[in-house]
Amino acid sequence: MGQVGKLKKIIFLFVLGVGVIWAFKALGLGDYLSFSYLKSNASQLRAQVESNFLLSAAIYFSLYVLVAAFSLPGAAVLTLAGGALFGFGRGLLLVSFASTLGATIAFLLSRYLLKDWVEKKFGAKIQTIQEGIKKDGALYIFSLRLVPLFPFFLVNLLMGLTPIRTWTYYWVSQIGMLAGTAAFVNAGTELSKIDSLGGIVSPGLLGAFVALGLLPLFSKWILEGIKKRKVYAPYSIPKRFDYNLIVIGAGSGGLVSSYIAATLKARVALIEKHKMGGDCLNTGCVPSKALIKSAKVAHMSRKLSEYGIEGSETKVNFAKVMERVSGVIKKIEPHDSVERYSSLGVECIEGSASLESPFEVQVNGKTLTAKNIVVATGARPLVPKIPGLDQVPHYTSDTVWSLRERPERLLVLGGGPIGCELAQSFARLGTKVTQVEMAPRLMGREDPDVSLLIEATFRHEGIDVRCSHKALEFSRRDDRNILKCESQSGSQSNIVEIEFDTVLLALGRVANTKGFGLEKLGIEISPRGTISHDPFLRTKYPNIYVCGDVAGPYQFTHAAAHQAWYAAVNALLSPFIKFKADYRVIPWCTFSDPEVARVGINETEAREQKLDVDVVKYGIDDLDRAIADSEDEGFVKVITQKGSDKILGATIVGSHAGDMITEFVSAMKHNIGFNKILGTIHIYPTHSEANKYAAGLWKQKNKPEALLRWVEKFHSWRRG
Repeated sequence: MGQVGKLKKIIFLFVLGVGVIWAFKALGLGDYLSFSYLKSNASQLRAQVESNFLLSAAIYFSLYVLVAAFSLPGAAVLTLAGGALFGFGRGLLLVSFASTLGATIAFLLSRYLLKDWVEKKFGAKIQTIQEGIKKDGALYIFSLRLVPLFPFFLVNLLMGLTPIRTWTYYWVSQIGMLAGTAAFVNAGTELSKIDSLGGIVSPGLLGAFVALGLLPLFSKWILEGIKKRKVYAPYSIPKRFDYNLIVIGAGSGGLVSSYIAATLKARVALIEKHKMGGDCLNTGCVPSKALIKSAKVAHMSRKLSEYGIEGSETKVNFAKVMERVSGVIKKIEPHDSVERYSSLGVECIEGSASLESPFEVQVNGKTLTAKNIVVATGARPLVPKIPGLDQVPHYTSDTVWSLRERPERLLVLGGGPIGCELAQSFARLGTKVTQVEMAPRLMGREDPDVSLLIEATFRHEGIDVRCSHKALEFSRRDDRNILKCESQSGSQSNIVEIEFDTVLLALGRVANTKGFGLEKLGIEISPRGTISHDPFLRTKYPNIYVCGDVAGPYQFTHAAAHQAWYAAVNALLSPFIKFKADYRVIPWCTFSDPEVARVGINETEAREQKLDVDVVKYGIDDLDRAIADSEDEGFVKVITQKGSDKILGATIVGSHAGDMITEFVSAMKHNIGFNKILGTIHIYPTHSEANKYAAGLWKQKNKPEALLRWVEKFHSWRRG
């Protein structure tokens, strides 16, 4: 529906509502819908009903629907009138259907007039409530309908703003209001014995209704308790536990979980079978960023003349580069060491953990018991089942750090973040790199303009980028290593062969879910290969929690740490306090050069979801500091809600994108719009000014043209 058409309908409904309320007042209907009028005129009204039942019933039904639909006063008196005039059976039938129909009309009016505005204004804030209504909306409505303490017109108004289906709302309201309706209709049949409405709604009756209203919620809790007992039935629950919390895995998620538990003065054991710090410290974030830095220095040394510096080209000593990487790991190791965590109050245990029951973990031949368990076992590189792979030298992002001799020709299989970071690094260190990606472009999760810029940069730096190439088979031929690929170009496909010395597999990571007892306990694995869990990070056993790569949906160190807080707090404080993990604002960055950072939705996702958005894109080639640093490539692209400065997502491509994105992360987290970013002073000259300039572009695009025309006339008038 167009905006004009929708506005006309809203105006029509508004005028209709105002007209109904005015007529109600002008005709004095409020006087007729009073308890005193009903009681003093009951005999005459009964006589009219008896003389023409159908007409009387139709007028009564229509009046009730009107009062309920427009939330007019008098519904309680009308309900009494149903019993007084039509008797209990027929009165209950009329009131039940009229009240439900009127309530549903009020529900639909609220939905039509207010729902879009509320979602646009408070969408992120009410997301959790909306999800809860989708899941248990019928139960909540039923409970509210059973309790007459909560005004029914508010139920209609508020539920109209939720995603609950109209039919569900109708039939649940019909059933839920039946008990209260029956009580009032029955009271109407004894009208002569009642002196006021207060005589019906006694404290005892209200208490009974409240208890009845809470019954569905109590029933849900009871059923959950029965389900919980059933889950634990095959196991004996220890009378006393060795620990409040046992954490399996000492990567980012495990370290943060155990740290929080120790801070809360819980007794916690942290079990790690390999190295403290997990993948991030030993094979992931830390070594890769150290390698990226060395590679960038090597790359910059070849560009000295661009900065006016004369000198011979620097020679790369690959073995020393890799030793530096090892040195960086050793320098950071104390942050994640056994000594540090032991000093914080965590009992660190080296060994392979095995879940023996929901409360028992076996390690080093000893069985430990815990009230709660957090599984944070991380992930490992995906090794594809490509024929012949075992015949050629190959590495993964876990094992490549053992290299001390630079490969002359490196084949990187994969065009995602890991593949792009390592492909560029090895190329800058002097290796001839061929990057093979099955998809049509690199970094497939990002917008096409991001992929094009990164691919152009890679090609300029000498990387042989092969997109739309599917790896079919590895082989050895005449002492040569060969990959056979299927190359797709439009509707045509060709078989091509690529020679290489070494393969680096960078095809993503697989959650570690096997080998420590999940199968024994029957804990389910999701279709994504991660451990199935609820929004509170609980598995089928409410005392076993998950976080990090093994939980998904994000495989980032900072996402694992974020989840770890929820897992630890929920484990230690539930059932008294528990929190749903919040994934509304999760940023990430690919540390290629230029970097690619992102938070929220991008332009591609906005179009796929058919969202009404504005897109602004500021080119960093216009930024003074970037020009001064000769780093003037990339852009800041921000997605905002149409007609609003609310930020829905941002993508930054640039040499400092990972740092610059934080401003948009904070803005989205705390609902700060583009106007406030534009009104915030940014230091000149800095790369972060690009964010403010993007805000300026948005303002220019959304300037109030009509108002500015009047301002122009005002200035013209002032000139005389």
